[in-house]
Amino acid sequence: MKSISKTIVLFVALTLLTPMLATAKGGQSTRNNRQAVTVTLYPEDESTLLWMREEEKLARDVYLAMDDLWNKRIFRNIASSEQQHMDTLLKQINAFNLDDTALPEAGIFYLDELQTLYGDLVEKGQDSYVDALEVGATIEDLDIDDLMKAIAATDNLSLKMTYQSLLEGSKNHLRSFIGLLEQQGVNYEPQYISQELFDAIIN
Repeated sequence: MKSISKTIVLFVALTLLTPMLATAKGGQSTRNNRQAVTVTLYPEDESTLLWMREEEKLARDVYLAMDDLWNKRIFRNIASSEQQHMDTLLKQINAFNLDDTALPEAGIFYLDELQTLYGDLVEKGQDSYVDALEVGATIEDLDIDDLMKAIAATDNLSLKMTYQSLLEGSKNHLRSFIGLLEQQGVNYEPQYISQELFDAIIN
């Protein structure tokens, strides 16, 4: 009788213990699987990320050119900020094992569209200091528009957070350029974002 009781107790103990062992083993397996997962991007996310990196380079390179022309701190300071934006995007590019297409030479671009835009903006900024400020406002206007589209288009949380951070920086840059234009008695009309959004950012 005692032997039967011991057998029953042992059976019950094993019955209770088996699911616990399975859960523990499964938990470890789950953790290992999570560590092994590599996040990949949709092609649209990849192209947008590479575009935004070059667009930040466009801003930096134009501001450096404007600083050489006019020797104004506004261009020097914001060029430094754009370099930080470029570095932030490069970290994302590296994290997703993508090839960085941004070329190291200032004023030279991988994308023909940005190469043409760079030439047009620098040419306009040569005319006067006010024109150079308008060039700065135009760049930030474009940047804000593209960043908002990028945020809306991706489901990748890491990219959303990165773009959101850059967006706030671009808003600050736009405010700086608009403030200096207003000191010169010039009103800037947005070319890419809506007037309503522009007013909300500035005010």
